[in-house]
Amino acid sequence: MSALIIGLSLSLATQPPDNHNSVRTAVFNIWELSRNKLDQTDENNVGTNKQLRGAAEIIQRVRPDILLINEIDYDHPQQLNARLFHERYLSTPQGRCKPLSYPHIFFQQVNTGVPTHLDLNNDGQTDGPDDCFGYGQYPGQYAMALYSRFPLDTASARTFHKLLWKAMPDNLMPDGTNDKPAWYSPPEAAVLRLSSKSHWDVPVIIGETHIHLLCSHPTPPVFDGPEDRNGRRNFDEIRFWADYLSEPNKTAYIIDDTEHQGGLLKNQSAIILGDLNADPTANPPDYGITAIDQLLRHPRLQDPRPSRDTSVPPATATPTNADSLKTCNFGRLDYALPTKDLTVISSGVYWPSEANPQHNLVIDRQASSDHHLVWVDIEIPTH
Repeated sequence: MSALIIGLSLSLATQPPDNHNSVRTAVFNIWELSRNKLDQTDENNVGTNKQLRGAAEIIQRVRPDILLINEIDYDHPQQLNARLFHERYLSTPQGRCKPLSYPHIFFQQVNTGVPTHLDLNNDGQTDGPDDCFGYGQYPGQYAMALYSRFPLDTASARTFHKLLWKAMPDNLMPDGTNDKPAWYSPPEAAVLRLSSKSHWDVPVIIGETHIHLLCSHPTPPVFDGPEDRNGRRNFDEIRFWADYLSEPNKTAYIIDDTEHQGGLLKNQSAIILGDLNADPTANPPDYGITAIDQLLRHPRLQDPRPSRDTSVPPATATPTNADSLKTCNFGRLDYALPTKDLTVISSGVYWPSEANPQHNLVIDRQASSDHHLVWVDIEIPTH
């Protein structure tokens, strides 16, 4: 399978200082990381966009070894944007931080902005952003990029952006069957894909340890009507990972973009990464369970429950426990969930309190993003 693998000379990224056998994995939804912003540079080709500089400073402060970015534009066929963010922002010191080097980058096609030429939102038109396989004003908007200090086994990587929604048994697609709302016509239901962006399984090689990085960015469960087409799709996009980690009887429908079948084997370790657009408390359990509880209650997964900086409460209110777990103002939407065979050392949400001098990096989305970086430290066994 082809992927963008970028070789770079810098090697200044560091592992968490408290344990040299640990690896820090992170996810960060950087608000609308577009090519227009990436191309704002000075005479030395160094990035000057204030928002992206703030986001890059956060990453340099947290210093993850493995990083998934959501909402970066995928630029087919050049595939340059992931490298440009690295070269123009991450490898340049921000706020007196040391630069970072990620020699390995996985950057692949997504469904956003790819036209179906069908009227998926039933407005009488077929050429709107809501009529694409995944919502987008143009192909590749709101895509993903995976950065790693460690080698990525791209030959074994799997992508699932072509998997049809109808292939999932007992799916929630509102196609009028099995008492579900009749929103999508038969021709639409026949071609609609499950992933609004994509689902990736990318193994990372850390010494003798292999960990599967399961990356996605399900559609927000809003911007629809009583048929709940986006809520249903969000639920099933998250369910895909629950099935992927389950017994073979639940994985038969799972066929990747190269026609290989099945899910993750029992003896394989994994970390689910992504802005999953699913809060465990805000979203009602319309389908028997909240969407994210399909993972939080999964027998193979553990929840490190990373929390924000609450050492000094915000001036307006004292955080509740649920508040401390939020990853954005909308709730807890961003996740790093390891399988139970991995040992979690620590975790956190980069959300400095108002009394912290770094709070200026998270004031609003113009400062960095409307989401906050989530990180989890995993112990890597020595052999």
